[in-house]
Amino acid sequence: MKHTPIKLGPLALLLAVICICLTTLALLNYSTAQADVRLAEKFAETVKTRYALETEGQELMEQLYAGAQDGWEKHGDGTLWRSAEKDGVRLQIGLRPDGQGGYRVLNWTQEKEWEQDPLIANLWDGN
Repeated sequence: MKHTPIKLGPLALLLAVICICLTTLALLNYSTAQADVRLAEKFAETVKTRYALETEGQELMEQLYAGAQDGWEKHGDGTLWRSAEKDGVRLQIGLRPDGQGGYRVLNWTQEKEWEQDPLIANLWDGN
């Protein structure tokens, strides 16, 4: 009996390329998933901070309606101002008495000081 050799060269090369491509795609998928998890955790912390500040602002207004004006800064035009801060985010509240025992909200903003990421400091600045 005569055996004819099977030529596996092109097939082996094709399978090697497919394995390399699948491995590369798997690594890219894994790194993207890890980045998504980190971003989701950061967003969750931001949302928790902002909701905590909203709750604190509502409690401050509740105390004001109860008659306690401690900590509120009164300006010459009758407006009351107060700020609260948590984790670098500041809530600024501005109120004006409406003449009926209540208050009109003039300002209710949350702001955070922008900090440049040190990892992107080496990017091209356009010059």
